[in-house]
Amino acid sequence: MVLNLKKPLCVFDLETTGTNISQDRIIEIAVIKVLPGGEVIEKSSLVNPTIPILPESTAIHGISNEAVKDKPTFKEIAKDYAKFFEGADLAGFNILKFDVPMLVEEFLRADIDFDYSRRRLIDAQKIYHLMEKRNLAAALKFYCNKELTNAHSAVADTQATLDVLIAQVGRYENQPVTDGLGNHLGTIQNDMEALHQLTASDLVDLAGRMVRSEKGEIIFNFGKHRGKPVAQVLKDEPSFYDWMMNGDFALDTKRRLTEIKLSGLKQR
Repeated sequence: MVLNLKKPLCVFDLETTGTNISQDRIIEIAVIKVLPGGEVIEKSSLVNPTIPILPESTAIHGISNEAVKDKPTFKEIAKDYAKFFEGADLAGFNILKFDVPMLVEEFLRADIDFDYSRRRLIDAQKIYHLMEKRNLAAALKFYCNKELTNAHSAVADTQATLDVLIAQVGRYENQPVTDGLGNHLGTIQNDMEALHQLTASDLVDLAGRMVRSEKGEIIFNFGKHRGKPVAQVLKDEPSFYDWMMNGDFALDTKRRLTEIKLSGLKQR
């Protein structure tokens, strides 16, 4: 099938140092530009982000600090890419929540006003989710071939969830689980500890403000200290603890932060 295009369509994807739009940076950009006549032009670059790439991000996309240290910064290639995107609509996977905001942010840092309001934005992930539902009713139908009646009734949803979980274990038991790079994460087992390790092992507080790194260290997952060990930040900047305790954070987050602080004090 050929796409019906009235203007060029730039399908693009970004790899970044992390997921914080205001603080993280692009380290790879790839664009496939499809012209109305069917011609396809490809363009891609590795980018020096000028800030460290977190190990957790490298584990996902495989791009290390060493790989980009001699590459141009985004500011150095921004005009070239702005020209490449000129007059084109934009498409990608999850671009509305991440790639477009990140791209616009980087262009603004390079003093380029990249006006996305005049472009059509097509998000393949949104179409995917619209057409292939990923809610409890869809899961019950897929795994159990049952229809969910009285959806959003706590009793009905609870029974459906149990049915889905049992069916998932039955379908996937002893199958390996890998991440996007093919790294082995574990195996689906009929064992709650094993399932916990696959689904929530990095969880520290329920709001996700703190997580465990690949090394098992508790690190911040937001703000200026994102990626830094919590215990070290509390030691070096005690006022950050007070700021969080007085701020609009969940009580569970404050409780876990206090536990980490007290644990550090005991070790001194």
